[in-house]
Amino acid sequence: MSRICSTLHVSFLAAALTCLLPLLAVAAPQTGPNTAPQVPSSARSAPPAATTDARAIPRTPPDPRTQEKDLGLKPPNNPSLPSLILIGDSTVRNGHGRGDNNQWGWGAPLVDFFDPAKINVVNRAIGGLSSHSYISGGHWALALELIKPGDFVLIQWGHNDGGIHLPGTSPVPDQGLAPGATPPPPAGMRPRGPNVRGSLPGVGEETYDVVNPRTGKTDTVHTYGWYLRKYIADVRAKGATPIICSLVPRKIWVDGHIRRNTTTYRGWAQQVAAEQHVGFVDLNEIIARRYDAMGPEAVDGLFGDPHTHTDMAGAVINAEAVVSGLRALPGDALAKYLSDKGRAIAPYNGNLSLSNSNAVPRKGGYSQPAP
Repeated sequence: MSRICSTLHVSFLAAALTCLLPLLAVAAPQTGPNTAPQVPSSARSAPPAATTDARAIPRTPPDPRTQEKDLGLKPPNNPSLPSLILIGDSTVRNGHGRGDNNQWGWGAPLVDFFDPAKINVVNRAIGGLSSHSYISGGHWALALELIKPGDFVLIQWGHNDGGIHLPGTSPVPDQGLAPGATPPPPAGMRPRGPNVRGSLPGVGEETYDVVNPRTGKTDTVHTYGWYLRKYIADVRAKGATPIICSLVPRKIWVDGHIRRNTTTYRGWAQQVAAEQHVGFVDLNEIIARRYDAMGPEAVDGLFGDPHTHTDMAGAVINAEAVVSGLRALPGDALAKYLSDKGRAIAPYNGNLSLSNSNAVPRKGGYSQPAP
C-alpha cells in the first residue's frame, strides 16, 4: 500500500510541474538575439541612465602651479641676471622636456646659444596649450611673476589655436593636414567638437562665449591677435621686451615646398608685431626655407612624429633659426648675451645659411666654420 501511495505522490508532483513550467516560462525575462530583457514594473517609472562621455564630465581644472611643478618648469637660475623667457607650446618645450618619444622643442638646445653667466634662458612653454588656454589656465599669471625689467620674452603660438570660429564664418583649416584634406575621426571615436582651448581666427576684437566641457564653465574667447596684444601689453607693463615669433612650420609639403601659414597664424603674428612695434622673428619662413633647401628625405629624419615635433637634430635647426632671427632684429639687443656658439650664427637676411658663410651644412644643423 505504501508503495502505491509513493507512486501516486510522484505522479502528482510530475503533473504539477508540467502545469507550472509554461507559467514560469511566461513569467521569466525573455532574452535572446531579438528580444530585450523585461524591466520590473517597479523600475519602469525611473528614467534610463544617460550614457555620459567621460571627457564631458566637468571637473576641477588642475592647479597651474602644481601642473608646472609636475612638468618640471623651473624659475631663473640666477634671479640677479636678465632672463630670456620662452612662452609657447610643445614645439618650444615638449612634455616634461626630457625628449620622451624622441621629441624635443627648440627651447632645449637654445640654452647652448647663450652665456649662462650673462643671462638665464627660462623655458615656460607648455605642450597642448594655445594663446588662449595658456592665459585661462593660469600659466601666464605665473610667468608674469618671474618677469622683471630688463628681461626678454619670446612668444610663439599658433599650433593649438585653431578649431573654433564664430557661427557663420569659415574655420581655419586644420594646420596638420595638406590643403583640402579632411581628417576622419579615429577608429571608434566620434568627430571632434570645437576646440575650446583655441582662439578665434584673425586679429580683431570679436569674442565668442563657449562652455568648456572639462570645467563646465563658460569662457569668453578672443581672437589670436587679441591674445598676442595682451601678452605684449603685459610684458611691457613689467618693463621687459616682448618679441613675437611666428609658429615653426609643420612637415607638410605642397608642390615641393614646405607649407607656410602666411594667410593665418604667421601672417596674423606679423601683423600684430608690426602694429605694436615689437620685434618679429619669422620662424615659419626661416625654417621653411631651410627645409626647402634640404629636401623631403633629409627633413623627414628630423622629426619624432609624422609632421609636428622634431627630434633633437630638428630642434637644433629650429633653435639656430631663433638665434638668427633675433640677431636680425634692429639693434641686435641680445648679441651681448650670446655664447661662442650663438655668435657663430649669422643674422638672418633671407639667405639659407644661418651660420657663418663658410659653415659646412650637415643633417641636424651646421657645423662650426671649416678651418
